Amino acid sequence: MTSPSSAPTPDARPWVLDVDRRRRTGVPEAVYSPGKTPTHVREIVLELIERGVEPVIATRCDDDHQAALAEIDGAHVLGRTSVWNPTGPTGRRAGVVTAGTADHVVADEAAITLDALGHDVTRIDDVGVAGVHRLLDRADDLAALDVLIVVAGMEGALPTAVAGLVDTPLVAVPTSTGYGSSFDGMTALAAMTASCAPGVSVVGIDNGFGAACVVARWMRERHVGS
Repeated sequence: MTSPSSAPTPDARPWVLDVDRRRRTGVPEAVYSPGKTPTHVREIVLELIERGVEPVIATRCDDDHQAALAEIDGAHVLGRTSVWNPTGPTGRRAGVVTAGTADHVVADEAAITLDALGHDVTRIDDVGVAGVHRLLDRADDLAALDVLIVVAGMEGALPTAVAGLVDTPLVAVPTSTGYGSSFDGMTALAAMTASCAPGVSVVGIDNGFGAACVVARWMRERHVGS
């Protein structure tokens, strides 16, 4: 039974912020906007800013969320993700690669998260395997980067193709785009986890933020060990 002293009050906030997460884990708590009202998202972001969290990231913002967040100064916005208080530059270089323009929302989430964490981000867009010459033309650019996030829907072949071209560490992100038996990203997810190119890491469907967090942890470990 809940004691009277700990019973929730009508005006109690339905969230508890984890402002220390970046120190513990290397990546900050993000505000996942779906399921929250625009007012709640704005209040959470404001409290994170007031408490000195760096960076503050709000993901998957719809038009109403973005309208509420527009009232907060200092936002960096890309696609459906907004950022405040980005960290200083790390000097490390990450690439975000897309198979097609339909993958941009997920790629934008990954790119702005990496940027907020201080990494220099290079975009290599629309190099899917349906026109594989486009990918081959960028092989030197891919090889010059420290780490890659490769985003693809449909049959999810692009990460395997990239991993067969360069030795750059790679995180694959399946997206929920595609025709017929793409099954909202399940086909791409299965293909990436069954990649014949060894060393491909995979996150969940449409999880650009999660891919950026994997990269941030890798980069941190490489920096600490160097």
